[in-house]
Amino acid sequence: MPKGSPNAQTIATEKYQKKAGYMTKGFKIKRDVADAFAEACDKAGVSQAAQITKMMQEFIASVK
Repeated sequence: MPKGSPNAQTIATEKYQKKAGYMTKGFKIKRDVADAFAEACDKAGVSQAAQITKMMQEFIASVK
């Protein structure tokens, strides 16, 4: 449950994300790398989350 007094949409979104198996991952990265990655994703027309997911899946497959 979100903290504070969330509105109905916030509660519904969190419920959906939990049911669908989404989670938030946090990590620190150098600003210049993050900015360059964001710019590259914009140029390629993909979301950062989609690109990170794709790269993670490719890495997992290469290790198996």
